[in-house]
Amino acid sequence: MFLDAPLTLLLLLTNAAVGAYSLFLDPSLIGKWSFKPYAVRKGEWGRWLTAGFVHVGLGHLLFNMLTLFFFGPFIEMRLGLWRFFLLYFGSELAANALTYWRHRDNAEYSAVGASGAIAGVVFSFCLFRPLDPIYIMFIPIGIPAALFAVLYLVLSAYAAGQAKGRIAHEAHIGGAVGGLVLTLATYPPALGIFLAELGVR
Repeated sequence: MFLDAPLTLLLLLTNAAVGAYSLFLDPSLIGKWSFKPYAVRKGEWGRWLTAGFVHVGLGHLLFNMLTLFFFGPFIEMRLGLWRFFLLYFGSELAANALTYWRHRDNAEYSAVGASGAIAGVVFSFCLFRPLDPIYIMFIPIGIPAALFAVLYLVLSAYAAGQAKGRIAHEAHIGGAVGGLVLTLATYPPALGIFLAELGVR
């Protein structure tokens, strides 16, 4: 599988290596690499990308990597390496852009994790396989991908509006929308495939 999806494999290995190092050997790296909008305003531009490689816990890292493992190879094989590269990192930037816009004046705010990039990958999958079931932990019945996408955006928008907890819901929205836009922009046939899968054309 990974012979045809080398970038997905590289991302899995890199995230695992950086995640393990930052969690068990040098926890200070999490703070140094996290996405802090206020620090970005001060010129720490590298945080736009480094934040996607550090995670707040082993569960956080494992959940993101499992999702990338299941969805990444399909999308990389469908789009090709360079489109997948643009999709993954473009979604990460889109996720952080929305986070930056919302928290740019908060000197204490920080966010970490590959969730934004992976949300973009999952939403790209929803374009190609809108009727395929997506399974969520503890829910035994799969949700059609297109319905999952709608529910994901609605619930993330609601959660972001509550402004509670440590989850960067706005980053999930930014990454998901970024994934849709980048897939359609770099691979226009995706729209026709989506409509055909739904039986519209």
